Amino acid sequence: MAEITVSKLVKSFEQGNNILDGLSFSILAGERVGILGHNGCGKTTLFRILVGEIGYDEGAVSVTNGRRIGLISQIPVFPPEWTTEDVLKSAHRRLYALSERLDELAEQMEHNASPALLQEYDRLSERFGSEGGYQMDVDRNRVANGLQIPAAQREQLFSTLSGGEQTRVNLARLILEDTDILLLDEPTNHLDLRATEWLEDYLLHFKGTVLAISHDRYFLDRVVQRCIEIQDGKAEFYSGNYSFYVQERERRFQEKLKQYEKDQAKIEQLTRAAEQMHLWAFMGNDKLHKRAFSMEKRIEKLQKTERPVEAKKLGVKFRQREFNGDEALVIEGVSKAYGNKQLFSDLSMVVTGGERIALIGDNGTGKSTLVKLIMNLETPDEGYLQLGPAIRSAYLPQLVCFTNDSRSVLDTMLYDCRCQPQEARDRLAAFGFRGEAVLTPVGALSGGEKSRLRLCMLMGSDINFLILDEPTNHLDIASREWMEDALSDYEQTLLFVSHDRFFIEKFATRIWALDDGQITDFRGGYREYCAWKERQTVFQQVQKNAKKKEKKERPHSPNAERQRARLEKEIAKLEEQIAALDREADDHASDYQKLMEIGARREEMDAALLTLYEQWEVLDE
Repeated sequence: MAEITVSKLVKSFEQGNNILDGLSFSILAGERVGILGHNGCGKTTLFRILVGEIGYDEGAVSVTNGRRIGLISQIPVFPPEWTTEDVLKSAHRRLYALSERLDELAEQMEHNASPALLQEYDRLSERFGSEGGYQMDVDRNRVANGLQIPAAQREQLFSTLSGGEQTRVNLARLILEDTDILLLDEPTNHLDLRATEWLEDYLLHFKGTVLAISHDRYFLDRVVQRCIEIQDGKAEFYSGNYSFYVQERERRFQEKLKQYEKDQAKIEQLTRAAEQMHLWAFMGNDKLHKRAFSMEKRIEKLQKTERPVEAKKLGVKFRQREFNGDEALVIEGVSKAYGNKQLFSDLSMVVTGGERIALIGDNGTGKSTLVKLIMNLETPDEGYLQLGPAIRSAYLPQLVCFTNDSRSVLDTMLYDCRCQPQEARDRLAAFGFRGEAVLTPVGALSGGEKSRLRLCMLMGSDINFLILDEPTNHLDIASREWMEDALSDYEQTLLFVSHDRFFIEKFATRIWALDDGQITDFRGGYREYCAWKERQTVFQQVQKNAKKKEKKERPHSPNAERQRARLEKEIAKLEEQIAALDREADDHASDYQKLMEIGARREEMDAALLTLYEQWEVLDE
């Protein structure tokens, strides 16, 4: 049964310019659907229509009666005196109302235990328990911990939180409300890797319906079952996750292109035939005019078919400066604190030329601070950071600012990059700034547009150490792919902070995982790091179990020793196979379908490896 039905929906914000133009689709109960499309195609407008925040011009929208819809991007206004905990508790307002009524009934029954009061008390008590009344505190702690809302933040006034923190708290509130239909508008934008993975697991077990707008390709691959792309105000349907969408979209494009080329060849053939028939008709056979006119009508119909247009790829690459030294960056004994909060201490690493390092970690651990220390924008409390003498660095910060917000995009390029007008226009066009868009003041640009412009400006410099802080934040999927195209041929040193797992996996050859004031320095790609981390978790559990259990002296068992030796060989062999599979994944980083196949094989091998570890643990004990 369809839970959401949208039929021939039309919505315009300007006269004659329909952002939604006949949009139609149905969503079944329990489905998880990805809503795709370029920025400005109407995705968020659709969500605002579904929750009744704005109206529409034509068409119909229906949601099954009694179903509750929650929109993540829409943060309600709460009383100014409310703390974060008050906002979280508001998710259980119905249960708190029931609890108050039960207290009133209990007080009344002390004086008059009438059958009516007893009956109402029993009925409400059963309802309170069945709806999770006795689990409220446990559920609230579970969700808050999963989305990394710390105890101190729960005591803060909600109004004092940042926009990202408020979004996270609102997400937690909607999850606790047990909403029937979740509309997620960029839910992972303000989440780090751990919180994103928690949200993915929650949604995979969520019994309701999910519609998600997201630029996180890993998130879409894990969570959604099918995709709806909004294109020219209408819906295109894809019966699979994001990887399926990419492959199927390309197949449809090639099919349309072949049909277009076939139609063009037919037009050329019919045009020649019609001209010949008109010529013969003038020579005395008037009937041929009718046949020629009939052909021209067919030509007219075929000419209505437009050539399919593929998304434009990035047309420029980074200019690179050759680096001949060994050490691009030296970090020695670096510590940094803000007041009583120690971000990290005694960090020591050496970066050599050509390495690609992903700096990952939870929000607030100090990743951006470390990047600013490297760029000499802040000073360490202890230790030192030194770039190599031949290093020429470039930095893309998380929040991009320009020297003069009133200057246009074009003037900013001309003043800051000191290039010729035509060169400036060509470079801007490659990054999607065309026509009148180059005359927009930079202060009026969105966050994603500012990042694109800054990246465009960086590409004109000779650099050999590129530092990026959350480079894919605020970028739609097409813009992320543009950036990946630009970086794919960059062979010099790269250091980037990111929560975009697809981006990390594609570029990182070394992982710096910042946690609890220290960095785990792992030499390898992201998949290899995740596998290593999982193995470490297993080993830690083995050690924990060993400490808990009191070891008893056992006689030497040659058979057990042989089994342990066999298991250790099998574990080593399987680890080699996993490493080879990771290298194969790196070789096919741009092949979505191949990565899905490799991922499935990897999951099977990981499961087998965990089983071997468990067997080894039993023998060890």
